[in-house]
Amino acid sequence: SFSERNVTTTSAMPETTEAPLNENEPARVESWRLHILIEAGYPVHLAERLAGSEVDLHNAVELVTRGCDPTTAAEILL
Repeated sequence: SFSERNVTTTSAMPETTEAPLNENEPARVESWRLHILIEAGYPVHLAERLAGSEVDLHNAVELVTRGCDPTTAAEILL
């Protein structure tokens, strides 16, 4: 019957053992973004603010790459 299949499917689902690894994913992404922004020429204090925000990383890098001062770029983006 349907309920038996539903119970079987539910009991056959794997346990979520990867959750602790995924908890660090936002921190890993922010760290990666920080690295990219510093390499692009942002000073650490601005790179930290940008890395932790929703700012588009490509836009942030492109502004500085095209000659925009990092402080001005951060003001535009934030």
